[in-house]
Amino acid sequence: MTTALVYDWLVESAGGEKALEAIYELYPSPIYTLVHNKKTFTSTCLTKEIHTSFIQKMPFGPSCYRYYLPFFPLAIEQFDLRDYNVVVSLSHAVAKGVLTHPDQLHVCYCFTPMRYAWDLMHCYLERAGVWQRRFARFALHYLRNWDITSLNRVDHFVAISHYIARRIRKLYGREASVIYPPVDVERFCIQEKKEEYFITVSRLVPYKRVDLIVKAFSYLPQHKLLVIGDGPEMKKITQLATKNVEILGYLPDEIMHSYVAKAKAFIFAAEEDFGICVLEAQAAGVPVIAFGKGATLETVIENQTGIFFEEQQVASLLDAIACFEKKEFDPNRIQQHAQKFSRKRFHTEFDAFIDKKTEEKYESHHFSRR
Repeated sequence: MTTALVYDWLVESAGGEKALEAIYELYPSPIYTLVHNKKTFTSTCLTKEIHTSFIQKMPFGPSCYRYYLPFFPLAIEQFDLRDYNVVVSLSHAVAKGVLTHPDQLHVCYCFTPMRYAWDLMHCYLERAGVWQRRFARFALHYLRNWDITSLNRVDHFVAISHYIARRIRKLYGREASVIYPPVDVERFCIQEKKEEYFITVSRLVPYKRVDLIVKAFSYLPQHKLLVIGDGPEMKKITQLATKNVEILGYLPDEIMHSYVAKAKAFIFAAEEDFGICVLEAQAAGVPVIAFGKGATLETVIENQTGIFFEEQQVASLLDAIACFEKKEFDPNRIQQHAQKFSRKRFHTEFDAFIDKKTEEKYESHHFSRR
């Protein structure tokens, strides 16, 4: 079986890239991607060749690739994948739109339908300038049409959560199996000696709602909050921070993991598609205070591994923190729950899925030729 892996773009090391590395461990195969920024994304795991699109050679393509958004569909369609039996695309944008022929099996591991073209479109338009907004409306309309047109190129969708499976059903009218992404739970251990601080780890972008967490702690001067992460909202978050809030910025994984393991609780305010950081905290035996929508409802067990707050409002989060202070959580129970999302579990489930769909494809192809 010859396999090709298709990924939207390789520019950072985040949850999606960890899933790519896990699938690559199963099928060491060539990778096709729009751009590869070698300065910001490095991996010792991905040793096969990485093929990039024409956007890679455009001015500032690897670093300013988003400016070439209208060309993404054309670029992804230029990859020649005829020599592969199986194509696995990992997609949150256009990777699912690669061209395949009828005899190939195309499985899409879908992180989410293209959010900026669908449910987050108006959020992105609000932040754009006047002329950018006018152009973006036409570009996103075109992308939505292409997104729907390219659906039939995928034989089987696999969603990263039931939350995303429901979005795939609503936007695409397609059913999706669910295989949760891999979490490197073995890298975390329970710290017996805790420190008196809360923590959040996140990219500092609007939908993550780190601003909400920081605002809440302005009403809790007796509690300390650590914020780990970087992004476009760094200046805004820094301006909101009071004396009891420490902004640490980006930290290497090893240092970040150490801070998380020593925290009394991990706070998460986003409506997230999956949220690996929430499970990494639980792998260290740290309880979670999370917004009660999205995939966190699938990864946090209320009153056992954490608690939820119902609204993305300061008052709601403050109530949840007050409730948390009255409860006790068992770190071992929390860690045991996180073990269910391990890398080994992912390998077993994903490999079994590909084997099953490959066999079904072969049998249907063999029958059609009789």
